[in-house]
Amino acid sequence: MFIYLDDAMLIKKIRCPKCNEIFTITGDSGVNIKVNCPVCGLAGKFAFPAINAKQDNFAITVQNLKKIYGDLAAVDDISFEVKKGEVFAFLGPNGAGKTTTVEMIESIRQPTKGTITILGRDIKNSFNEVKSKIGILPQEFHSFERLTVRETLDYFSKLYDRRADIDDIILTMDLKDKSNTLYKDLSGGQKQRVGVAISLVNDPEIIFLDEPTTGLDPKARREVWEVIAGLRKRGKTVFLTTHYMEEAEYLADHIAIIHKGKIIAEGSLEDLINKHGKGSLLHIRGCNSYEIIDTLKGRGFETYSQGNGNISVKIEFKERVLDILSILRHECVEYSSIDIRRSNLEEIFLALTGARLSEAT
Repeated sequence: MFIYLDDAMLIKKIRCPKCNEIFTITGDSGVNIKVNCPVCGLAGKFAFPAINAKQDNFAITVQNLKKIYGDLAAVDDISFEVKKGEVFAFLGPNGAGKTTTVEMIESIRQPTKGTITILGRDIKNSFNEVKSKIGILPQEFHSFERLTVRETLDYFSKLYDRRADIDDIILTMDLKDKSNTLYKDLSGGQKQRVGVAISLVNDPEIIFLDEPTTGLDPKARREVWEVIAGLRKRGKTVFLTTHYMEEAEYLADHIAIIHKGKIIAEGSLEDLINKHGKGSLLHIRGCNSYEIIDTLKGRGFETYSQGNGNISVKIEFKERVLDILSILRHECVEYSSIDIRRSNLEEIFLALTGARLSEAT
């Protein structure tokens, strides 16, 4: 098994074919080195594989992934990449294919077609080499009702050879005051934090969180968001599935929107807004002049009437707001209020599918 280090330096444990001694060698990507067993002195050579520097930046690579059930394409030929250290949000309505996709990546389901690579390993043949480096919080997580938080984490940590510090996890999840509380006595948000904590007991590099805040009240949801944001600060890669657009907006570095098994848009929040949204709009309410619409259009502003004296003006950057207000003042236009609103993921989903994210099935 390889451990990748800085500057493409690699570490490899090998077994001597003569005396069965296991020892460690290091070398650069793509380099052949001479090897001598430290016990019996047997000489040999070892070729370190060439590592693609670009690919080494990605924790997960999915190519042409499909999952077919009879006549239904639950996941329909999707491809994407997840960079190391980012929060990747897989956003879509219930039934869109999110959980099916993540369970194929976790090797729980077998793809009908396509390839999945985790940390440079094709999981079809090498999942055992990477499974210790991932942590999973499934949908509808439940734990042992009559174990305390600490007992729960101790129990799950014993399933792994590699174990993280339980006290550190408890502090990170803000569960110190609840460490001796039975799981059944925790609030919904605290139970979800225990679930995230369990996904960390083996100190994974990649954490899969499948709909981690479904069913939580707004306060508990925010608490879990802060936990997820903290994982990114610790250098973890987070694969988050969600149908809450505000969750993706708040947390994600990169967002892939999935609808009916297909990825229909992908990029950072800014990328998605710039490409598929209306950008930012300055809403001016209660104008006493309809002529101002033509005036603003004549000055190069994309302007819309909303009726009842309300108008909206598209602005590319915030400095343009001052220009618009200056025009209003110069034209002696009175208004009751103004505010600036930016396109959000709900509007983008509506523009792409004709349905609201909260209503789509």
